[in-house]
Amino acid sequence: MSVQYKLRAEPMRPLIAGNWKMHGLIAQLAEIKSIAAAVVAGNPPADILICPPATLIVRAAELAGHRIAIGGQDCHPETAGAFTGDLSAEMLKDAGASAVILGHSERRQGHGETDAMVAAKANAARRTGLLSIICIGETQSQRAAGRTLQVCRDQIAGSLPIGMTPAELVIAHEPLWAIGSGHMPTAAEIADVHGHIRMTLVTRFGSEGRAIRILYGGSVTATNALRVLALPDVDGALIGGASLKAIDFDAIIRTVAASAPGWDQPADRAEPPVEVHDLDSSKRK
Repeated sequence: MSVQYKLRAEPMRPLIAGNWKMHGLIAQLAEIKSIAAAVVAGNPPADILICPPATLIVRAAELAGHRIAIGGQDCHPETAGAFTGDLSAEMLKDAGASAVILGHSERRQGHGETDAMVAAKANAARRTGLLSIICIGETQSQRAAGRTLQVCRDQIAGSLPIGMTPAELVIAHEPLWAIGSGHMPTAAEIADVHGHIRMTLVTRFGSEGRAIRILYGGSVTATNALRVLALPDVDGALIGGASLKAIDFDAIIRTVAASAPGWDQPADRAEPPVEVHDLDSSKRK
């Protein structure tokens, strides 16, 4: 049985999630091992998650142990069945995953996923005990038309299943026009959208909506991470290309650590106890 680590935020800490997309062969598992070792050595004040391709989840979970979490990049709404090529949330959990990315822009655009489909998958994730990282975001044309806030609000309304609780949920805002482009919205634009997302969550969940982590996902690198993560209602990042190499991903993690007030990096840190932690976002940072 694969080793499984469940993220915890108590009080709520940033979540730094790496999405490897369709990258990674067995040789790249060395990067997982290096990331996990760096997290143990640095003890950053953040939860760390890597979502490799499904072919690597079992091995990645074994290498990561109880140091970082491993997640999937998608799941099917059904538990099992005649769905060639698909993976159920139960399969991801069995392989060692603690979370799953759902509704990524590349799935919505390239595979025609609707909000209703994302909600069905999120329901499968909560049925299985996986954290859902639900992606939302506007296209360039929607942004140009001044519809960014409406698009984000509507996608949240349509992508979250009835009965979902704040502890089962992370929202990742992806400005689609920024992904992979090297361009980013201004700090004011990011803060405006994330503030709107926060109010949308509070409207739906009441005060508990303030405990849901909102990640920024749009060309985050070590160079701009400090500026982005310092913004209000930015509770972490969903990182693409910069998560493929341990040296690049660790640089972002160290940026998070450096920005945390009152945090001192220890000179040494012993191996953490072998325990399974609960994923909980019960308190705002």
